[in-house]
Amino acid sequence: MHILLKSVQIVAPSSPFHGQQQDILIENGIIRQIGKDISSAQARVVTGNNLHVSLGWTDIFAHFCDPGQEYKEDLQSGVAAAARGGYTTVLIVPNTQPALHTKPQMEYVLSRTRNSVVQVLPIGAVTKNLEGTSLAEMYEMQQAGAVAFSDGLKPIQSPGIMLKALQYVKAVNGTIIQLPDDLSISAHGLMHEGIYSTQLGMPGKPAIAEELIIQRDLELAQYTDSRIHFTGISTRKSAELIANAKGKGIKVTCSVTPYHLSLTDAHLVTYDTHLKLNPPLRSAEDVKALQDAVKTGVIDCFATHHLPQDWDAKQVEFEYAKNGMIGLESAFGVFRKHLPEVSVERLVEMLSAQPRKIFNLPELSLTEGATANLTIFDPEEDWVLTTDHLASRSKNSAYIGAELKGSVKGTINGQYAQL
Repeated sequence: MHILLKSVQIVAPSSPFHGQQQDILIENGIIRQIGKDISSAQARVVTGNNLHVSLGWTDIFAHFCDPGQEYKEDLQSGVAAAARGGYTTVLIVPNTQPALHTKPQMEYVLSRTRNSVVQVLPIGAVTKNLEGTSLAEMYEMQQAGAVAFSDGLKPIQSPGIMLKALQYVKAVNGTIIQLPDDLSISAHGLMHEGIYSTQLGMPGKPAIAEELIIQRDLELAQYTDSRIHFTGISTRKSAELIANAKGKGIKVTCSVTPYHLSLTDAHLVTYDTHLKLNPPLRSAEDVKALQDAVKTGVIDCFATHHLPQDWDAKQVEFEYAKNGMIGLESAFGVFRKHLPEVSVERLVEMLSAQPRKIFNLPELSLTEGATANLTIFDPEEDWVLTTDHLASRSKNSAYIGAELKGSVKGTINGQYAQL
């Protein structure tokens, strides 16, 4: 496989070629040459207007539903969706059937996705069968390839279990990922508790259900001196709590979804079930606070929370619809559209270098002699998301028909490419 990228703008602060427009020659998965006016008779030439190249992007929280619910998504369709969205690495949640809670299940995921353009890395379950009562064999899973630990879509409710988990992963310098939500407060809520939930007559999920868990787990992380990552934070106070904790030296990082940066609870007036999400869409004030937290660096990286649901799960009354939407294919377009004041360089850092640093993944390099792990994109192109853009098996996206900005043109990961 020989590929020649012509006149591409390099966006990679760690590279000596950062900020330059160069040609990049890739041979058999290795970056052989970076320079001007490179030619190659054997290479497939990639050209275009305003092409940018960065180190490959990483998503840290996606659901590929395999094993157990392959009719929603499987590992291959998940890889296709990720590549379409510009991702070369994806961490997948353990909420499968059976759960990803043993060494053989780590090996299943890794063996089924080994020869693909997207590296799929399993997040091992914290508790057996995701039941929240006893710890799973985290050390064995880590040895088999688990890159982090979480009960994924099922927030860890027990402070005792969370304490033990944080102590356990400290020995391997691991990270616990928590989706903060106190189910004893929010279990029956359908949307954010506020003016719109009252107007629409729907039970609300109060912000405090999220914020209490964050406060509790920050105390536990400080007590254990261990690493915790909150994903899907959705309120102003959540961002403030995490900013304060970072100031105290607590080992905490956090991520936010595309939809929490772009949509509010006001959008639910149409009762669109694609907008039934957990955490729910919050107020306009919360969205503005999260956008500001991206600009100031409080939020470390992004997480798509790609959650496929089949047609039947969404084409029902709002009360009975399942939570979640897909997000891999549209994420970059949403970020560019709704974070206009954030530079392309900063977005790329949050998509590439930051998540790899948080989860101790090998550092990528955009230099001659390095393995090619690249995302090719146009940060300025305006486009409309249609179902034709979706490689996922499920089509449950609220952004279908929306005008987005910034399009992905291809991904290269070693010997594999999607262009």
